[in-house]
This record gives sequence, structure tokens and C-alpha cells, in this order.
Amino acid sequence: MTLQEAIAARHSVRAYKVQPLTDDVVTALEERIKRLNIIGNLHMQLILNEPKAFLGPFAKYGKFRGVTNYIVMAGKKAPDLDERIGYYGEDVVLFAQTLGLNTCWVGLSYTKVPGTYVLENGEVIGAYISIGYGETQGVVRKSKRVMDVSNVDDASPAWFTKGVEAALLAPTAINQQKFYFEYIPAYGDTPARVHAKRKFSLVGYTQMDLGIAKYHFEVGAGKEHFEWV
Repeated sequence: MTLQEAIAARHSVRAYKVQPLTDDVVTALEERIKRLNIIGNLHMQLILNEPKAFLGPFAKYGKFRGVTNYIVMAGKKAPDLDERIGYYGEDVVLFAQTLGLNTCWVGLSYTKVPGTYVLENGEVIGAYISIGYGETQGVVRKSKRVMDVSNVDDASPAWFTKGVEAALLAPTAINQQKFYFEYIPAYGDTPARVHAKRKFSLVGYTQMDLGIAKYHFEVGAGKEHFEWV
């Protein structure tokens, strides 16, 4: 499965089978996380066979069941931390989908279990990602239109439209999709650019959502076609 195919196939899953991750899958995930932690200056940690984080009242409210594996999304406090958590975390999410796994971004419906993770000085946890073999493959959620979240028009290049379409398949908090992509044509020696912006939301998590959506946009559009503003 390619990342493009993973974007189309992946849906949030909250209920998981009692089935441990295979050694090969664990090794692949840990190697991916190790590399992305370096690139993204993060401290993502894969936690295995630990059910307590998703057994409390918060998990029940979020309708989670059978979660024993998850990724702690952490990093040092910084203005762009949430966006980096979203961007590099979604890389792991889509990679997991290519391995036959299911996932769900979790902002509040979990309990921090002491001793299951390590935080260095100045580090904070931004979210968890549940991961495992889902009881189902999830369901398709209602989505906004391309023109609702971008300045796409008849003159827009195909790659821009494909990028926005991929971004609309990105998971966001309560499916709010509070992001906007602006296409800025090339001129002179300046290449085509894209300005990704987040909109206001009472729910929050818009910066993390933007990072997730930007990763999807890059996969759909192809990074060779543009530069970020």
C-alpha cells in the first residue's frame, strides 16, 4: 500500500482486537519513530501491551475499547510543537496503515499512566495515538468541499487540487477541518507557493490539525511542485 492509498483507506478506529503487534511490525514502527523524532525534534514513544491509559472514564467517553498499544506524542515546548506533532505523527499514522494497522488521534480521551513514558526537561505531551488491529476499518466522515478550504478555481494546477483533496481526508478534532490552503502562482524566479492557514475554533487543536493536513497535502500534491509560505 502506498501513502496515497493509505490516505484513502485510513479512518479513525476506536475499538481494537485482542491481538498483539507482530515483532516485524513493532520493529518497523520503532525505526520509523526513531527517524522522525530526529527530523522533527520530537519525543514520540511507542507503548506496547499497556491497557490502563484507555480504561478510565475519559476513554469510555471517547468510546475506546481494547486499546493496549499507543504512541505518546511529546516534545519540548515551542510555538510550533503542535504542528510538528501533527505533521510527523500523521507520517506514523499513514505508515501504520500500510502495515495493516488501524489508528486514532486522541486529544483528551486517555489517562497518563506514570512509568509508561519518559519526559525530558521542558517536554510536554500533546496527544496520544491509539494503534493496533481494529475490529473494523472505521467509517467515512462527512467532509467539506475543496472550495470551502482553498482558493482552488479553474486555473489552479491539478497538483494543487489533488493536494487539497488529500488534506480533506486528514483526521481533525471532531472533524472540524479548520484549515485553508491558498495557491500562490510562480512568478519570475519564485516557484509556486502554498500558504496553509488555520482558522479559529472553540474546540482547539487547530495547529495540530494543520500539521496533519499539511502532511496529507504534500502526499497528494507532490512536494516537488511547490514551496510552503
